[in-house]
Amino acid sequence: IYVNFMTKNTDKIFFLFIAAHLLVWTLVPSLTNKNLPLDTIEHLAWASNLDWGFNKHPPMVAFVLKVFYQIFGSQDWAYYLLSQIFVCFSFFIIWKLSQEFFKKKIYSLISIFLLSGISFYNYTTPEFNVYICELPFWALTVYFSWRAPKTNKMMDWTLLGLFAGCGILSHYLFIYLLLGISIYFLNMIITKKINFKCLVSLIPFFLILTPHLSWLIENNYTTLTYGMHRTGLSDSGLASHLTMPFVFLLKQLGLLIPFFTMFLFIVSKPKTKTKFNFKDNKALFLLMINLLPITLIFLTSLILGIKIRTM
Repeated sequence: IYVNFMTKNTDKIFFLFIAAHLLVWTLVPSLTNKNLPLDTIEHLAWASNLDWGFNKHPPMVAFVLKVFYQIFGSQDWAYYLLSQIFVCFSFFIIWKLSQEFFKKKIYSLISIFLLSGISFYNYTTPEFNVYICELPFWALTVYFSWRAPKTNKMMDWTLLGLFAGCGILSHYLFIYLLLGISIYFLNMIITKKINFKCLVSLIPFFLILTPHLSWLIENNYTTLTYGMHRTGLSDSGLASHLTMPFVFLLKQLGLLIPFFTMFLFIVSKPKTKTKFNFKDNKALFLLMINLLPITLIFLTSLILGIKIRTM
């Protein structure tokens, strides 16, 4: 009965979940926190003196906060609401994307429930920072990476480049997702599933990045220097090449315990074994956007011996 109800009312349940998520995670920190989180306060300070970059991060987070500050001023609840708008909008995009992969919407709903079990989509979300800021751009870039090759429309390729550029302006580690997508597109070009029309996406991508790149050069690459300093590259030794990547991996697996627990309870045991097929376009796409980015991060730590921060 429960499954039948879920199957017949997936849209209603999804939007109720989104509304509940937004309400709870806005109200709870608004009522219990005495001050805004440190990162949010720092980024608000950046927003008061806008530039095309800052010593720690690219400028997108400050741009967004500037808009919200102009509307709501110094009301703390508004910035908790802003975080949840970004998280919930990301859920919505993933909900739409998942329907391209599943015939039944119940599986799309389960996808969102499983994702919400990861702490980066619940417990840490009241702090609006660069990590929250990049979530919708990550989701939108993935969505249009799937949609654009299917439609081959100029608008879809343009939006892909636009959102990819916004993602880089949110956080530099966005580049790992773009590397995965680039490999996927390269494979599609080689197999002649798409043509070089995909290069249209590079126009808005570089247009939106040009002011920041110019700022970066003028300021002696200070943001990159700060990022490398945070990794502890200068202090890394031979042992770091082995310890740092596996510490990162263990922390990630630890954070995913609630996800795996939910997965075991929600998802039934498959009746047949399935093998990965590199000719399966959907499976290849999911591999490129999910497993390849984190694998590349792991390899970066392994090769350079640097610390990858858990967030």
